[in-house]
Amino acid sequence: DVLALPIFKQEESNLPPESDDKILPFQYVLCAATSPAVKLHDETLTYLNQGQSYEIRMLDNRKMGELPEITGSMVKSIIRVVFHDRRLQYTEHQQLEGWRWNRPGDRILDLDIPMSVGVVDPRANPTQLNTVEFLWDPAKRTSVFIQVHCISTEFTMRKHGGEKGVPFRIQIDTFKENEAGEYTEHLHSASCQIKVFKPKGADRKQKTDREKMEKRAPQEKEKYQPSYETTILTECSPWPEAIYVNNSPSPGFNSSHNSFPVSEGNGSPNHQPEPVVQLADLSSHLLRRESESNQNLLPTATPQEAQQWLHRNRFSPFCRLFTNFSGADLLKLTREDVIQICGPADGIRLFNALKARGVRPRLTIYVCQESQQARDQHQKHENGDGSSNTF
Repeated sequence: DVLALPIFKQEESNLPPESDDKILPFQYVLCAATSPAVKLHDETLTYLNQGQSYEIRMLDNRKMGELPEITGSMVKSIIRVVFHDRRLQYTEHQQLEGWRWNRPGDRILDLDIPMSVGVVDPRANPTQLNTVEFLWDPAKRTSVFIQVHCISTEFTMRKHGGEKGVPFRIQIDTFKENEAGEYTEHLHSASCQIKVFKPKGADRKQKTDREKMEKRAPQEKEKYQPSYETTILTECSPWPEAIYVNNSPSPGFNSSHNSFPVSEGNGSPNHQPEPVVQLADLSSHLLRRESESNQNLLPTATPQEAQQWLHRNRFSPFCRLFTNFSGADLLKLTREDVIQICGPADGIRLFNALKARGVRPRLTIYVCQESQQARDQHQKHENGDGSSNTF
């Protein structure tokens, strides 16, 4: 079937008239300028710097009386960084696994939580490096700040050097709550095309494109879009995996919502009684205890291991706040971020603990008390004179 695409100006009238009047329930605006070197009927292209925080404004665009069921309630949005090229989409799993292997402990997409506004219960599944999700209230101002850590050239086949980077897509899928309290009913999806450069590379590329356009003849310039200060995500089909949302507790959501941040303590951890250790296992047991108490938080630590590390280092009041933070997530926090989240005293203490370097002992001595049976035998051997016993 031939698609009615507005490739030529005379074909624009063949488009369905309702598409012009259709008002989408939500609008997402990425606060980054579009490239001026894009043809008129092509999709916009936006350049981003690796690791830089960019704002996405989540706007309620509903008409009066539209979707009344979500009025006064939360919706869930899932943000993804995915491949734009169909060829790479087919091999996405292998591409992401290769990236994970080359960059252990890193994520492709992160939320800059301290800068975000109106974001409730943000979550990042440690097994999905390119996905984050959160709840938000359409009636309130919501801005989410994202960071993309992969660059476009990391997925380019190395042949002659200087290859062009592959384009990505930022896609946002939004869902409402069903009768069972699960966010599975799809409401809206939108996406935009991006390329990610090393720090400050996006600014240089934007400048280069602008200079190229200034050198073109006026007739040529008319064939290109102007550069806009922000990028509006355009409606698209929902991401295939988004239809089958996992209803398990993680990474799904339960019906109770807690605004971020939450500085609510869980009290001291429940200390389990230490198991009885046989003498043969004493060395390994003490080594394990020593490593648990002194080991620094590793970037490869899972969220569960990060929670245990917080408990061991007396940061229990903040365990709930950092529920879904992996070791890499915690280690990426700057000193200012930690102070803003935890307050000056605990923030400085947590930052110092995160950045502390473990001291390797030069000598470790293990001491074992003599068993009662061996002591009794020794006492018999010494004619009952137990006062001379030593161990």
